[in-house]
Amino acid sequence: MSTVLITGCSSGFGQETARLFLQQGWEVIATMRTPQPDGLPVSDRLRILSLDITDPASIAALVEAAGLIDVLVNNAGIGAPVPVELMPTATARALFETNLFGTLAMTQAFLPQFRQRRAGVVVNVTSSVTLKALPLVGVYSASKAAVNAFTASLAIEMAPFDVRVRLVLPGRSPETRFGANAQAFLHGQDHPDYADFIARIISGMRDSRGPVTHAPDVAQAVWRAATDPNTPLRIPAGADAEAWMAESGGTT
Repeated sequence: MSTVLITGCSSGFGQETARLFLQQGWEVIATMRTPQPDGLPVSDRLRILSLDITDPASIAALVEAAGLIDVLVNNAGIGAPVPVELMPTATARALFETNLFGTLAMTQAFLPQFRQRRAGVVVNVTSSVTLKALPLVGVYSASKAAVNAFTASLAIEMAPFDVRVRLVLPGRSPETRFGANAQAFLHGQDHPDYADFIARIISGMRDSRGPVTHAPDVAQAVWRAATDPNTPLRIPAGADAEAWMAESGGTT
């Protein structure tokens, strides 16, 4: 029986992906900062483990507890809707510490077992904002674009060892808690020149009308990345992400 380890499973994309792999009969290791079973089905094939991807000791403990896995899904991440001019350095560092360095550290932690066994799949979940310039997400997009860049190189480096590496690029998903969680980092809403602009953009981000991404879209894209060796490196997830990928000249 195959085993998948998924980060960021407390809600949203990660939680839905864990559900899908359980439905498909896989062993699932779902990680989150504070382990809680809410939202996940009861199953003897499910393990919920604590993980802080910014903490090397936490990652080391996870590697030991998890043992051998077949697929690593790096889904955990944070957002911060702030104009570039007003972005606090501490917030920018937090974005890169989690989205880039945390993802890199998790990938490096599990690559040795994949390489030695000449088998395994790494799926890095980034964002379709890397396909199109948008306001308020400049630094967030930069952190995700950096993951895209190292993942593309990693795919070439791992090919001789029969280890597959893929990217899943979700679109905007107002139904998940990602946007609400990002509000903790919101900055500049009281700025005389930026306040109205920020309010207008945030309102648009919360609007569920038009093409958007739903959590099952992301789960299905991750499933394809994990199980279909013929998938391309970059896989859009959601109607909006697919449209942006097509506009950028990418393939699915």
